[in-house]
Amino acid sequence: MYKPLPLFIGLRYTRAKRRNHFISFISMISMLGIALGVTALITVISVMNGFEKELRERILGMTSHATVTGLENKLEDWKGLQQQLATTEDVLGSAPYIQFEAMLNRESLVSGALITGILPEEEKAVSDLHGMMKEGGSLNDLHGGEYNIVLGKDLAFSLGVGIGQKVTVITPQAAVTPAGILPRLRRFTVVGVFDSGMYEYDRGTAYVHIQDAARLFKLGDSVSGLRLKLTDLFDAPFISHQLQQKLGFDYWISDWTKKHANFFRAVNTEKKVMFIILMLIVLVAAFNIVSTLVMLVTDKQSDIAILRTLGLTPGQVMWVFIVQGALIGLIGMLLGVVGGVLLATNVETIVPAIERLFNTKFLSPDVYPISELPSDLRIPQVITVAVISFLIALLATLYPAWKASKTQPAEALRYE
Repeated sequence: MYKPLPLFIGLRYTRAKRRNHFISFISMISMLGIALGVTALITVISVMNGFEKELRERILGMTSHATVTGLENKLEDWKGLQQQLATTEDVLGSAPYIQFEAMLNRESLVSGALITGILPEEEKAVSDLHGMMKEGGSLNDLHGGEYNIVLGKDLAFSLGVGIGQKVTVITPQAAVTPAGILPRLRRFTVVGVFDSGMYEYDRGTAYVHIQDAARLFKLGDSVSGLRLKLTDLFDAPFISHQLQQKLGFDYWISDWTKKHANFFRAVNTEKKVMFIILMLIVLVAAFNIVSTLVMLVTDKQSDIAILRTLGLTPGQVMWVFIVQGALIGLIGMLLGVVGGVLLATNVETIVPAIERLFNTKFLSPDVYPISELPSDLRIPQVITVAVISFLIALLATLYPAWKASKTQPAEALRYE
């Protein structure tokens, strides 16, 4: 005899042509509901992964994986520290920087900005700023003593300046003159404009040569700190902790996860909320499985009673209907996984095609920093979605299957 018997009967019931076509219709709706939910969930999570990855790369293109500063935001022997860090296997590169807040002025226009002094030849070791230049030459046009400046795209627009024009940098440090205490200021020539794609940086950041920044802010041979590029950006907290232990507590080490913790925490929270919301589609489909099996149990009352009289136990009857519900959930889940993977891996092609078809733009580059829908499909997340969806479908079978196991043969066959 075919073993196990409940599996054989359950599969036979699934393949059999039903007298009640409405039950078959509800079964199909349940299957498609699970498939739709899984497809939507995989696609949306992949797109959010893509946005997170794209934003992280853009942010880290402007900032460093980690920074080392002194306790008073000043490093004296930074060259010696740089040589020491060069021997550390987890540090790929380092570059000095000076960073202060200042005001930029041109005629009647004034804007606050974060002024960063850099060594252009070393900056490429820790950031992608060289590849973000939109106008002018390159960062190499920043020469010590010439007082040149590179502005963010939106900062330059707000001040109404272009290549070759002058802006005045006003620092919060005061200078004592015969006329009284006056703020320190210096005129700089705009030699470049960069576009990072991040409004936060393009609107409030400017770069000068580190020598000019040291003179302007009276730092002498000191710098604010060293920017580091690490071997593994995702392991930045652990590597930073190791460096802190190695260098001692005369230095303060911070990594990118601390500087942008609120932003990435918000992104993760959104992903979790979207996961819960889209999982409700799967739950609705699971309720349809309950409805399907309840109607099926009612339709098969006499069959259940005959099987019971032939020796089938209540537990085996229960497994017959669990097999049917599980099969609906399994097929729906597999269809959803296939659809979700195909959609997630081709979303960068499908969305532009839809935009051309309807002559519209979903993410306008004038409004959003990322105008294309990126996608980052992660297999562990696909497996998680598939397993949870199947478990929900499996749980939905328990009540109807238990109800079927309670069928009394005498009562069911009384009017047959």
